Amino acid sequence: MPPGPRVVVIGAGIVGCALADELTERGWTDLTVLEQGDLFTTGGSSSHAPGLVFQTNACRTMTEFARYTVAKYGALDLDGAPCFRQVGGLEVATTPERLADLKRRHGWATASGVESRLIEPGECAVLHPMLDPAKVLGGFHIPSDGLAGPLRAAEAQARRAIGRGAKFLAGQKVVGVERAGGRVTGVTTGTGSFRADIVLSCAGMWGPVLGELVDLAIPLVPMAHQYARTAPLPQLTGMTLPILRHQDADLYFREHVDRIGIGAYGHRPMPLPAEEIGAGEGMPSELAFTPADFEESWAAAVDLLPSLGETKVEEGINGLFSFTPDGMPLLGEHPDLDGFWVAEAVWITHSAGVARAMARWLVDGQPGADLHGCDLARFERVQLAPDYVMARSCQSFVEVYDVVHPLQSMEEPRPLRTSPFYERQSALGAFFLEAGGWERPHWYEANANLPEVALIPERNDWAARYWSPIGGAEALVARRRVAMFDMTSLKRVEVTGPGALPFLQTMTTNQLDKKPGSVTYTLLLDEDGGVRSDLTVARLGAERFQVGVNGNIDIDWLRRHLPGDGAAQIHETTPGTCCVGLWGPLARAVLQSLSTTDFSHRAMGYFKTKQAYVGLVPVTAMRLSYVGELGWELYTSADLGRELWDTLWDAGRKHGIIAAGRDAFSSMRLEKGYRLWGTDVTAEHDPYEAGLGFAVRMDKGYFIGRDALAGRSAETATRKLTCLTVDDPYSVVLGKEPVFADGRPAGYVTSAAYGYTVGKNIAYAWLPAELSMPGTPLEIEYFGERIPAVVASEPLFDPGMTRIRSAV
Repeated sequence: MPPGPRVVVIGAGIVGCALADELTERGWTDLTVLEQGDLFTTGGSSSHAPGLVFQTNACRTMTEFARYTVAKYGALDLDGAPCFRQVGGLEVATTPERLADLKRRHGWATASGVESRLIEPGECAVLHPMLDPAKVLGGFHIPSDGLAGPLRAAEAQARRAIGRGAKFLAGQKVVGVERAGGRVTGVTTGTGSFRADIVLSCAGMWGPVLGELVDLAIPLVPMAHQYARTAPLPQLTGMTLPILRHQDADLYFREHVDRIGIGAYGHRPMPLPAEEIGAGEGMPSELAFTPADFEESWAAAVDLLPSLGETKVEEGINGLFSFTPDGMPLLGEHPDLDGFWVAEAVWITHSAGVARAMARWLVDGQPGADLHGCDLARFERVQLAPDYVMARSCQSFVEVYDVVHPLQSMEEPRPLRTSPFYERQSALGAFFLEAGGWERPHWYEANANLPEVALIPERNDWAARYWSPIGGAEALVARRRVAMFDMTSLKRVEVTGPGALPFLQTMTTNQLDKKPGSVTYTLLLDEDGGVRSDLTVARLGAERFQVGVNGNIDIDWLRRHLPGDGAAQIHETTPGTCCVGLWGPLARAVLQSLSTTDFSHRAMGYFKTKQAYVGLVPVTAMRLSYVGELGWELYTSADLGRELWDTLWDAGRKHGIIAAGRDAFSSMRLEKGYRLWGTDVTAEHDPYEAGLGFAVRMDKGYFIGRDALAGRSAETATRKLTCLTVDDPYSVVLGKEPVFADGRPAGYVTSAAYGYTVGKNIAYAWLPAELSMPGTPLEIEYFGERIPAVVASEPLFDPGMTRIRSAV
């Protein structure tokens, strides 16, 4: 077998070693790992990490990374010494809020296939005898969690890679990256140069320094985290304790033979610029312990584990490791330098899983996992500003063990990105939440007096956070009259040029070779047929298309596939434009009164677009709707946005128009069964499983992923995205909960909301195909309780599409 391309891995910490192992196992043996420090105590975070591997995570991908880490390291040894001890994990609650959250976490674990149990205080004390059960309300036990030996696991994997032909070189600090023709060609160290076809940056907290060498912003902040060890405790002799997390006090504990190690997140954030790491003496990633910062943590530790009062902290460090603005890893290829890849901000917990995904991505072209939450390309440009990265990364540190609601936004820096309607929305009492830097209204206090508010049922405490019955009233008014929705934050690009149509035809699944004025819903697929994204493509001219995308990852994917002859170009238009969704039975009456353009059904059918004037404002009007009502998306330039809002608002008053927010929007789209990419559907699913087969035209010619879909259909799908309803209006689930059939886990919820029009709770869930038949009884586990649910035919609202295609 040929040795594959020449690969240079920068960094011999646990991520670099794991990647070397995974790549060489797949036949890429012309591989060199360059380490600036010593092998294998490199001086990075792997050198001091306590090695905790907790698998439970709200993100299924991160859970899968951790599960693979457990499986791989559990089978590794170094000179007969194990690389992983499966001691189990125990999380305890000392407050009712935390106890409820442990029940939620148990649901996540169950949904991801991780065996776990909710246990009483007495059993917590049996598992961890040092614990005072009187201080604990309950616990969450994961038997397969455990302790990795980071240095042993790193070296064991390195030895396997070396046995296949890889080289590991110490004392090689990378000072330059060579490139030619937009591709990486090698790296330069203090001692010489190394040719390379692919360079992998696995430098951890030094990632931003390497990023500067290739003009790449790495949104990562090295942060000090306190870790202390007690003096010897005789009672620990012969005792095996589970790793223990006391998240109410931002603490975790593990045993070190006859001592207890204590990790603390409760102190102030202590960031250190990457370029200053190692400026002092000793281990670069270990800063001097600051006892004053540990005082509260020590008091809380003694309170939970009283026998610690018999000892003291004997040693401690402020150990550096990486934090990102959203707490997720940074994985992917440089957008402008082919062959330069990044795998940074990866904790020991996820190291083997990340390495496997990266190796698959490089060797097979597909990572074999949903990586959109980890993709280096996920950030908006403004989110790469150093001040933004610092503020959000510090907040990520503060929130490591916090109970964070799925709708909860970080508070700083805000407001950052606002639509031209922001002043008008603020005047209407908009309640804003943030996403992608954008301020997005979720409801408007100006609608508090709508009579429909009284029709909205109450909901459970958790689901009532960041919610108001006003949002439900807005949904009902949008169904009955007309409402304005701010759709500005939805990302859009223009694709232009003589090669625009063939380019988009190759990239997407649906037929786009239609006359100008058409709008088409279509999909981006991976080569293996997984749904990378869904798009709305409007043909504005023979060589001009407006494409609604889901984020920067889509733009990155499209740009990487642009024809080399320049026949097609991509230009993002989101920042300079804005959009109002005008939807509801009276939308045509409002719009037609403002324009000489004919907006009748005959003149402008569903999924059609026209250039028009709304009052004084030139708009691109698209007749489509994500809420299932008659209406239009109206796009104009940002400078005319406020004029567009005011014009529609003034004309709509006599029709009872309102402004409506994201809560109404989310409810209405689920009533129509419209999928949300990244939540309901990812690259792990094919179109037929996801109920999106209608957007695939196998007879149109080649497109990426077409070959993989051959022979597949809705009938061959073994799992399906399925609509469930819950009659109890109080039990509003929010997503990620496990679904049970006949008392056994069978799937998991993706999106969920109360359907204000249909009067039922709605939950979409991935289930085996045999359970997707309407009428099938199921249960959804919500905070430890089983809620009856039933499979329903979709869409729940207007299955005949009479509303959205209305000619009235």
